Parts: sequence; structure tokens; C-alpha cells
Amino acid sequence: MPDIPSQPPVPPTLNPGREGTDGTTTLERATQKTEPPRLYQVLLLNDDFTPMEFVVMVLQEYFRHDLDTATQIMLKIHHDGRGVCGVFSKDVAATKVELVLAAARRAGHPLQCIMEAA
Repeated sequence: MPDIPSQPPVPPTLNPGREGTDGTTTLERATQKTEPPRLYQVLLLNDDFTPMEFVVMVLQEYFRHDLDTATQIMLKIHHDGRGVCGVFSKDVAATKVELVLAAARRAGHPLQCIMEAA
């Protein structure tokens, strides 16, 4: 049978802020400044071998773009050499990159997908 302590545990002490004239203690709250997480854009890079239809399918399936938007992004990739598929937090962007690369490899296409800070 475990030993039961005879006295309750002592609570941790707080760092007092200021002592008042009447013997009371005022605790000061330290303000924390937090920044929102950095965002990353996921980009597809143009190549001469991946079919445009596959790029449109990737944009629809993995980035949830409608057909018209996916086609516009695909044409931007084709003409400019790269195009932004979406902007996400770091973990989500990294996951999307891996999913797109895996899908491209399964289909036998050399499509490249990268992420960079937005």
C-alpha cells in the first residue's frame, strides 16, 4: 500500500511583482508577443515532358482549384516556367509537395514541385 503524505504538497511560489503599502502583492503579467506562422507558397515548375492535362489534374486534386483556375495556373507555369499553386503553413506546404511528387513519379512524369517562403 502506498504511503500517504501527512501534509498536502506545497504549491510553487510565484514571483511577486510589487508589494502594496497595505501588505498585498500585485502580480505583473508578462506580455508575450507571438508572431503568426510563416507562410510558404507551393510552386510547380515547367518541363517539356509532363502533359498539360496531368498538371491540371494535380491542381484540381491536390490544391482544390476548379477547372478554369487550374487551366490558368497551368498556362502560367507553361509560359513563365513556374506557377504558384497555393500558400500554406510550412507543414501543409511540405505535405503537398511530397504528395504531388509522389503522384508525378507514379504516373511516370518528371514534374517538379517546390515550396518557398511567401
